[in-house]
Amino acid sequence: MYTDTERCVRAVQSKDARFDGWFFTAVRTTGIYCRPSCPAVPPKVENMTFLPSAAACQQAGFRACKRCRPDTSPGSPEWNARADAVARAMRLIQDGVVDREGVPGLAARLGYSTRQVERQLNAELGAGPLALARAQRAQTARLLIETSALPMGDVAFAAGFSSIRTFNETVREVFALAPGELRLRAEKTNRHVPRVPGSISLRLPYRAPLNPDNLFGHLAATAVPGVEEWRAGAYRRTLRLPYGTGVVALSPRPDHIACQLALTDLRDLTIAISRCRWMLDLDADPEAVDEQLRADPLLAPLVDKAPGRRVPRTVDAAEFAVRAVLGQQVSTAAARTHAARLVTAYGEPVADPDPEGGLTHLFPSPQALAALDPQSLALPASRRTTVTTLVGALADGSLPLGIDSDWEAARAQLNALPGFGPWTTEVIAMRALGDPDAFLPSDLGVRRAAKELGLPSTPVALTARAAGWRPWRAYAVQYLWATDAHPINHLPV
Repeated sequence: MYTDTERCVRAVQSKDARFDGWFFTAVRTTGIYCRPSCPAVPPKVENMTFLPSAAACQQAGFRACKRCRPDTSPGSPEWNARADAVARAMRLIQDGVVDREGVPGLAARLGYSTRQVERQLNAELGAGPLALARAQRAQTARLLIETSALPMGDVAFAAGFSSIRTFNETVREVFALAPGELRLRAEKTNRHVPRVPGSISLRLPYRAPLNPDNLFGHLAATAVPGVEEWRAGAYRRTLRLPYGTGVVALSPRPDHIACQLALTDLRDLTIAISRCRWMLDLDADPEAVDEQLRADPLLAPLVDKAPGRRVPRTVDAAEFAVRAVLGQQVSTAAARTHAARLVTAYGEPVADPDPEGGLTHLFPSPQALAALDPQSLALPASRRTTVTTLVGALADGSLPLGIDSDWEAARAQLNALPGFGPWTTEVIAMRALGDPDAFLPSDLGVRRAAKELGLPSTPVALTARAAGWRPWRAYAVQYLWATDAHPINHLPV
């Protein structure tokens, strides 16, 4: 979008927050870069330059605006709506792969050479993988500086910097303030905000509108005891992270999601935030989604009634795949019971930082589940085979599922497993892999809603009608599900 100068200028002059994260405005006369909705007086048109990423702005020598804080804007919705190499690379960078494995590790995951990856990212984003990772490290450093009392040396290494000197230079270059000055400014602004010892509290931005009902309702209604819970107005769950474990509490607010993280290793902060944003689908563009779905006159009333529905995803694709199989042809309560038994038997114990909380375990890893005795599963024999085959493929790496998955290749591998039909494959594509066009025409709730609305109710006919909803059919499913009184559609009281 940043190449459409006229459209970008209109967005900046109207301070349109819908375009935050789509592009950034670099002002040549001041040397700063802003988000489109910056509250400052818009610069003259001839002084504006539009760039596709914060990393590109920083690489061009611009520093972040102190008023609009462009580094905290929602991410570009493109990376969650596409499955090409650039989109997959961006999702992996956001998940901290470059910091952990370097550019060669990123390239290996994508199946390209490092030169190809760097060329594609530079062509589309104006910055290579190292610059993009550096911009993310700077944002993580700012979060730690402003929301914790950690010594600056600990902040530097937790944010992924190799030295304190590099940390200091980067913070000064990006934010035009020394780390200590950033902390002083934050303390003046947030002096009345209580801090919870041992945790980090932050705000997760999103593009409005956001309807939290089905998003948090789904997560709460399907929560696995010991791993997830809804308590005191927050969805809480345990996290398995590259360097340690964590517990997160997420609460919907009118203009953001309140996030409280307790981590055993602060190097996991960036990854934890990225996975929580992914789970809540916070980088979606609801305006584009709802506009497309409103074009169908039978869907339009549902969209107009409660716009901004998101697709509830997961923080762990392998975990969700196992849970999807356990949920085949059973009730939500039964699926939770089956999953809870696996958690008790094979999950890794964790300590809940909240003494009144009920979180006790991480969901078992595929490697741990590979040792399970099929006879211990209270499932039909065919379902046991499905579970053990899936777990074996996840454990040995022959079935890689994650944010970087090629959606169609993953579908083909899932469909080749015994006991996998269209419903299971598509629900995994929707909620674990993040395909915005995943569709469930055979789902009972979808078919019932379609019939009530006057839409075709047979899978073949409904699929044909849903061609006009592409590429947002996963969001159409959320609107169809919302016609039911099922608990997944309502915030818990």
